[in-house]
Amino acid sequence: MGNALEIAKASKAFDGRPALRNASFECAWGEVHALLGENGAGKSTLMNVVCGLYAPDEGEVRIDGKPVEINEPADASALGVGMVHQHFKLVHRFSAAENILLACGAKLGLRRASEAAAALSRKAEEVGFEIHPDTPVNHLSIAEQQRVEVLKVLLLGARVLILDEPTAVLTDQESEAMLSFVRRMAAQGHAVVLITHKLREVIGYSDRVTVMRHGETVLKAAETKGLTQAELARRMVGVESNAPIRSERKLRGVRLHAENLSVPRAGAGVGIEGMSLIVRGGEIYGVAGVGGNGQSELADLLMGLRRPKTGSLKVDGADLTGKGIREFRRRGVRAVPADRFGVGLFAELTVHENHGATGVPAGAYGGFMLVNRRRMRAEAARAIEAYQIQGAAPGTPARLLSGGNAQKLLLSRELDENASVLVVHSPTPSTHRTAARSNGLG
Repeated sequence: MGNALEIAKASKAFDGRPALRNASFECAWGEVHALLGENGAGKSTLMNVVCGLYAPDEGEVRIDGKPVEINEPADASALGVGMVHQHFKLVHRFSAAENILLACGAKLGLRRASEAAAALSRKAEEVGFEIHPDTPVNHLSIAEQQRVEVLKVLLLGARVLILDEPTAVLTDQESEAMLSFVRRMAAQGHAVVLITHKLREVIGYSDRVTVMRHGETVLKAAETKGLTQAELARRMVGVESNAPIRSERKLRGVRLHAENLSVPRAGAGVGIEGMSLIVRGGEIYGVAGVGGNGQSELADLLMGLRRPKTGSLKVDGADLTGKGIREFRRRGVRAVPADRFGVGLFAELTVHENHGATGVPAGAYGGFMLVNRRRMRAEAARAIEAYQIQGAAPGTPARLLSGGNAQKLLLSRELDENASVLVVHSPTPSTHRTAARSNGLG
């Protein structure tokens, strides 16, 4: 059917650090094209060029075979390009319908939230999504927020659909539903770019695959059929990759004890009713379930962001029931939230400012009136090296980090010497396992 999207010899640098080096890409109408690579490989940066967030230093973009100039997201939208980012572009205090009215009202002729709710519901039914138009976004699960974002770009007329790590924060069941939706979009003639680092998704759902490494295209538009996960992994990292070995470890005393926790959920769905759990030092305690069934409420309770209606919560024997987040942090509770930039990081601040943000109120860098920024930058530089935060320098704005590297920045800040319990909500797989065990955390 011909190429819907082509990128030729794209280069881009931030603060003198190359993020793209003569990168190329193409995606045809009616196909799912996987864009594969490790964290920091340049995948999101390349697609941000297409959607108008970044201007390339060099290179050309073609839509439907014609060279185009994309200076801002409105240009991309007008050309039928829609991108669902890892960090959603939603106003949390607005309902799903109000977000649609804000983003699509002028183009679709919508004047009221009720009209936006009707349009949202029609599109959701058309593509097979369940949606709650009148629920505030901050009461929706991450999976539900993602559906709102997908519906938003479809309502804006996207024919080239770019999904950035769409299953990174989804359960297996939710991932299967999202990937089945991706295949349906391609079958209807859309061009779908699936940005991912999950080899199973590439093999199972894409028609062709492009692999990036260190900002360069190392495999372009290869037919997925016949490729193996081992070959793709070698292309991603440049060497043979061995699967991690699950190590045996001795569990320590109880670090977190929650008993009979209950909390209602505002809006549609369920909250938590009578949940108990015990987590020991050195243990990874998994909580699984379909989005919207209480995971977000539980995470908020364990992070100190919400108070329970019933039940108790203790950390290292200290009763934190009803306490605020300051007391939770004083007792060693650390958190990596699902919404990295909505809750965990300040997008417009630098890497070193984000890394030192929790240390400032604790007095780690002096007082509020005179912050020791030199020490803050030095500690951030050590964290960048220790946690391999790619594409980062202490002065780099956090918003320029890829999702996985933003996750690493959060983890490097939260795993301080006083951490006792680490609460991680919907993490990128493989980011946190070893660190939590070796520190004896719960």
